[in-house]
Amino acid sequence: MQIGVVGLGRMGANISRRLMRAGHATVVWDANADTVRALGHDGATTASDLTDLVAKLSGSPRAVWVMLPHGKITEDTIAALAGLLAPGDIIIDGGNTYYKDDVRRGKTLAEKGLRYLDVGTSGGVWGLQRGYCLMIGGDADAVRHLDPIFAALAPGIGTIERTPHREGRDPRAEQGYIHAGPVGAGHFVKMIHNGIEYGMMQAMAEGFDILRNRASAKLPEAERFDMNLGDIAEVWRRGSVVTSWLLDLTAQAMAKDEHLESFSGTVEDSGEGRWTVEAAIEEAVPADVLAASLFVRFRSRQDHTFAEKVLSAMRFGFGGHVEPPKT
Repeated sequence: MQIGVVGLGRMGANISRRLMRAGHATVVWDANADTVRALGHDGATTASDLTDLVAKLSGSPRAVWVMLPHGKITEDTIAALAGLLAPGDIIIDGGNTYYKDDVRRGKTLAEKGLRYLDVGTSGGVWGLQRGYCLMIGGDADAVRHLDPIFAALAPGIGTIERTPHREGRDPRAEQGYIHAGPVGAGHFVKMIHNGIEYGMMQAMAEGFDILRNRASAKLPEAERFDMNLGDIAEVWRRGSVVTSWLLDLTAQAMAKDEHLESFSGTVEDSGEGRWTVEAAIEEAVPADVLAASLFVRFRSRQDHTFAEKVLSAMRFGFGGHVEPPKT
């Protein structure tokens, strides 16, 4: 199957590569000509601009995957594509767009006969090797048509133990992708996923901070423990209840530098945590942990704890997120 990919950053380029490895054809474009050339060397068909990209797509319906930061750049790109594509064609937003923007955008595109899918995409910089967990919103027929694309991007069942009693349920979930519902549902599910991620990361970070501070001279001497945090992270990976990819990334970071000296502890938030708390307020759902973890990220930009260095290390591990420069 052929698909256009617009936006060849940390994830967009690897999405294109993973699709090509699975035998699909990609037509790619990015404002950075160097990244376009790099994908061309890997086998993609390159385009000089959006008009050229659409012209190089064959068959019907045509599909374009947009992988850009949420906001104006994505809005402008999708508006431009809407003027180039024909009724029945499919536009996919795989970035971290606010789900209410999806609902608005989907309605506008439907008036032009275009189909719109919002795809929450999780996997970060490791997606090329591990695959991407996909949460898809939009028209069921469009999702069905693009199933070979989604199946190729998803991680597959792998070595994870199968969940009992799933007989008769949608088999796509076991493969790492789902059709979550109508337009907006995909990014809503991904938004909540990222809100949960905030809370899990915060709990882990605070735990390691407590372990680190057990050696404090303020404590009774007999109750001070100077513990090896790297070893603790590693042993927890082996059969403990808190085993997770986040713990894996923490252990990897501490194996290189137990005290995480290369991290300042300034922790950014990319939007989804805020939107998750807003959704909780709209629904009158208590979200104590998620709200607190978001506010900690705000405070981290003023002063830093070891917990925030752990957060920074995890964010760098799964997403390649680099701390902002010191001011």
